[in-house]
Parts: sequence; structure tokens; C-alpha cells
Amino acid sequence: MDNASAARTNVFLVEDSAPIRARLSEMLGNLAGVTVVGEAGSPASAIDGILRTQPDSVVLDLHLDGGTGIEVLRKVCPVAPHIVFIMLTNHSDPQYRRICLQNGAAHFLDKSTEFDKVKEVIAGLSGCTARGTFNEH
Repeated sequence: MDNASAARTNVFLVEDSAPIRARLSEMLGNLAGVTVVGEAGSPASAIDGILRTQPDSVVLDLHLDGGTGIEVLRKVCPVAPHIVFIMLTNHSDPQYRRICLQNGAAHFLDKSTEFDKVKEVIAGLSGCTARGTFNEH
């Protein structure tokens, strides 16, 4: 494969659990063409980091230190609509799914049963980061 033509995708991780962030970073860092460009555990640091790094996608937990991923969606999506948000949460209740998708999340995954699916979603985004089709896994 020609490295010059290989699709690249930058990912930002937002998760309040350091061990889970590390697991995600390792899992995604092993994907060809994927670079983890930042990590955060709170809404404020996530918003700042995402807007500063302008990643192609964000893996976002619902419950964060001092707030929620919904706050991040509401602040970032209107000013950076090109970023693909992948919610990864243990709180996969229908009302959370609906609120997250309404506020800009493109994917909503259950952390307890679909953790490894993040890798598939990120791999599928390489070279194609436009939001438009909601995937409610």
C-alpha cells in the first residue's frame, strides 16, 4: 500500500476513566492511519482539546468528571460540524441515545457490549469523515 495515498484519521478520546482511555488509545493506535491526537476526562478539557486539535473524530463517554458528554456535543458540534462523534457509554438507555444523536453524535455504542466496535467505526471513517448518516448501533 502506498503510504502517500493512505487515508489518515485523527481521533480525540474523551473518557473519565484513565484505564479505559489507555485501552482505547492502544486499540486505536494499532490501526494503520489512525493517530490519537489528544485525551480528556472532563467536559472543559475535552472542549478545549477538541477545538484546538480539530480531530476527524471523537470517542466520547456520556458521564465525565464534572459533567457530561452531552455538554461537549452541544458546545463543539455547532462550531465544528465536520467532526464525527462516537458516543461510547455504559448508559445506553434510549433517552440518552436520542439526546446524543439529536445533539450531533453520529454513532452511539454500548461500552459493555460494543467496545471493540469503536475500532471498526474509526477504520470506516478513514478518508470519509462527513457526518450525515446516523448509526444507532
